[in-house]
Amino acid sequence: MLFGFAAPPGDREMGRIDRATYVADLDRQVRFAEGVFDSIWVSDHLMEGDRYRVEPWTQLTWIAARTSGVGLGNNVLANSYRHPALLAKMAASLQALSGGRFILGYGAGWLEDEYRAYGYAFPSTRVRIAQMDEALRLIKALWGPGPVTFEGQFYQLDRAYCEPRPDPPPAILVGGSGKRFLLRVVAEHADWWLSYADRPAVLAEQITALADHCQDVGRDPATIRRAMPLTVYLDRDLAVARRWAGDATMGERPAFAGDPAALRDRLHEIEGLGFDMVQLRFAGLMGTADLELFADQVLPDWR
Repeated sequence: MLFGFAAPPGDREMGRIDRATYVADLDRQVRFAEGVFDSIWVSDHLMEGDRYRVEPWTQLTWIAARTSGVGLGNNVLANSYRHPALLAKMAASLQALSGGRFILGYGAGWLEDEYRAYGYAFPSTRVRIAQMDEALRLIKALWGPGPVTFEGQFYQLDRAYCEPRPDPPPAILVGGSGKRFLLRVVAEHADWWLSYADRPAVLAEQITALADHCQDVGRDPATIRRAMPLTVYLDRDLAVARRWAGDATMGERPAFAGDPAALRDRLHEIEGLGFDMVQLRFAGLMGTADLELFADQVLPDWR
């Protein structure tokens, strides 16, 4: 199983960061993560109230410049925030400048307050998924031979070129779990599926729906690899980890809280559900202590 590190964009769960040292602390985390994880990921949010949060494409480019071999990805981009033609160009450029390490993580967008705050229209879920589907078609067309003319319902191009064309094109990861529409987009476009379902019964329903969509489009579902995000509160002392996490371990997307042995067990469970990668977001302060604990006492089960 592969492991991704979700780089902190700013403030984390344990209160406010020290803004004066954020860049240096992030640099230490990223450099340590490159030697431990298979990939580094950034989330796509423009604000979180008044918390400190850097823009994700800028952050990922910064990370690319400080690393040399680790994969780079978004988990996941909101389609609405950037015109897909510009995004195709940005992705192709990062793929070229990073030496082919980029994975395009893509989603329909979901956080209405953030949309409204930044002046973006927030159409229905069905429309946002349709926009994402069309955007991915446009992006893949731009990554091919030009010029590209595209006449869609939402987006249009007139003899556009995207040079340098990405070689190879970035893998595409699509995030989401809607059985009727979103998983159809996964079946048509994704190399990776980022699923938020960690309960076997829910996951089984989604896998069945995805298989049905794959059959409709003539694709083998085994060609789509599975990834899961997981927020982690890790401490040598199980009680400390659980106290630290509080109610974050409850709700629709519960975090993990525990010691290394418990985390090993949880990751083996996830692997047993058929996942190929876990993207770990460590909820600690801006340091490397929790990353070091993971590398020393958890990762050896897979290395």
